[in-house]
Amino acid sequence: MKELLIILLISGSLFAQEKILSLSESLEIGLKNSKDLKISMSKLNYADSKLSEVSSQFLPQFKLFGNYTKLSDNIPPFEVTMPFSPTPIRISEPILNNYTFKLGFSQPLFTGFKLSSLKSSAKLNLSASEQDYSREGNEAAFNIYSAYWNYYKTDEISKVIAQSLQQMENHLKDTKSFFENGLISKNDMLKLEVQYSNTKLMLIEAKNNLELARIAFNKAIGIELTSQTKVAAGEQSLNYEKYQLADIIDEAIGNRKELKSLAYRFEASKEAVNAANSNWFPSLYLTGNYYYSNPNPRFQPAKDEFNSNWDVGVTLSWDVWNWGLTSSQVSQAKQAKFQLETNFDQLKENIQVEVYSNYLNLIKTEEKVKVNKEALEQVIENYRITSEKYNVQLATSTDLIDAETLKLQAETNLKTTEADFQIVKVRLEKSIGRKVY
Repeated sequence: MKELLIILLISGSLFAQEKILSLSESLEIGLKNSKDLKISMSKLNYADSKLSEVSSQFLPQFKLFGNYTKLSDNIPPFEVTMPFSPTPIRISEPILNNYTFKLGFSQPLFTGFKLSSLKSSAKLNLSASEQDYSREGNEAAFNIYSAYWNYYKTDEISKVIAQSLQQMENHLKDTKSFFENGLISKNDMLKLEVQYSNTKLMLIEAKNNLELARIAFNKAIGIELTSQTKVAAGEQSLNYEKYQLADIIDEAIGNRKELKSLAYRFEASKEAVNAANSNWFPSLYLTGNYYYSNPNPRFQPAKDEFNSNWDVGVTLSWDVWNWGLTSSQVSQAKQAKFQLETNFDQLKENIQVEVYSNYLNLIKTEEKVKVNKEALEQVIENYRITSEKYNVQLATSTDLIDAETLKLQAETNLKTTEADFQIVKVRLEKSIGRKVY
């Protein structure tokens, strides 16, 4: 009784550690832990900071400057020799310690529309990053869907093989009884034993695949690879929206975040061309400075004391000749714009093909599920009849092996296509540009 209690406690502890997750729970955990989403959010924050950086350049920039200089002791005083004086007249003593403090500002007045173009480009790139983040969420959700249904599929296949192995084991017991009573030959018994051994090997392979699928699922939802997880999926439905191919292709062109992101980046590239062209124009800045120095060079004669003064001015800067620098920058910006425009057209065509392919794959997979269901019903009936005949020795072991093999294959095929259908259905939704989580 004590040993039984210990076994129950250990079993309860193991089961308590096992996490049974639904699809919605898996999506919630996976999206929260997604490293790809975190990277995408970081890129979005980067784009937002870039916009703030460009916007700050429209405002006056203030700089504080300070300096201390120690002169050597051999500096002579400032003296002036006069024709009526036999000795030089000393104007000021040398000041060996010099202090300078300056607060300056610079306000752009005209930059050839460079700043406005850069700000527009930064805004468009921020919008593109927002679309990228939304797309990354859909991609992460689809990866979780795929890992979830693949885990479910391998788990169901493992159960089917284990069930089939149990049935073979029961038949093998009957077969040994038949052999001991001289009703069948040893060769017939050996055939069933070989089939039983082969199915055991299949179960070992299935369990290995199940472990790999569990690890892939754990990775997809961002938890420890060794976590003891299971997925909870009910009866699978073949219901889905009946699509019109032309409509979903148009919907995809309007919805896909990749296209929207690339469109924003293309518009940003136009602003980048304008920013490069701005170098053909002069730049005009309002500048000003406040000085607090000892000695202050604006006060003569120089005195060993702090004095302050200020100045305000307008600065003009114009690259009259820079050996083709501006034209090269404009050419680079135009080529980048052309590449984005071509990429947009390519992506649009690829999306159309992707939607078409996923649509056909969904229809094909749906038909495969229906055919596999019908086939399973047939092989189950065939197995039942063959098994009954074998029990009364009206069928051979070969007939029984064939029936068991067909049944196992049909059950495996159905579980595979049912899980694949769920993945294909979500893949089509994603390719249309719809949110899948």
